[in-house]
Amino acid sequence: MRFIIIDGLDAAGKDTHARLIKEKYSNNGEEVVVRSHPCSDNLFGIKAEEALRGKGSSARVKATLYFTLDVINSFLKVDKNVDTLIFVRYLCSVAYLPEPLVPKSYKLLSTLFPTSTYKFFLDVEPEEAMERLKDREERQIFENKKDLKKVRKRALSITDEWHVIDTSRPIEEAQEEIEKILDSR
Repeated sequence: MRFIIIDGLDAAGKDTHARLIKEKYSNNGEEVVVRSHPCSDNLFGIKAEEALRGKGSSARVKATLYFTLDVINSFLKVDKNVDTLIFVRYLCSVAYLPEPLVPKSYKLLSTLFPTSTYKFFLDVEPEEAMERLKDREERQIFENKKDLKKVRKRALSITDEWHVIDTSRPIEEAQEEIEKILDSR
């Protein structure tokens, strides 16, 4: 099974690129499953989404807890016989934790949970992310310029072994870079 991880800031294009990767492999006759977290098909994902729309530190703690349970649930639900499994929002989500917890949390999760050579961090400047988010009716707790700057800095500090893809350029250019990496292995 090919396991692909797509992580990145809010509004970086994670779901868009996951869909394009899915189309690429599905068009070749492969069975592809995409799990975009938080998932709306289980209680943990629904509760994580609710918490992400909340306010304050308790909402952040709840979002972290439910998000983690949602990811674990995804591993339990997925048929391991699929050709390609794509996880959207996964290991780099630890960048939303307070800064001192990020490196150790990332190391712990990377040890406990499956990882991949196909790890993509979709990078976009916080200002561009905010521009993309401007028409969203309801924003999540971290979808503000201050938090996006912090999260981006933390995420980039743990992505040494990741393919960092600049998604501030046209979608086609970023996707071409992703596909070259996928095709090279």
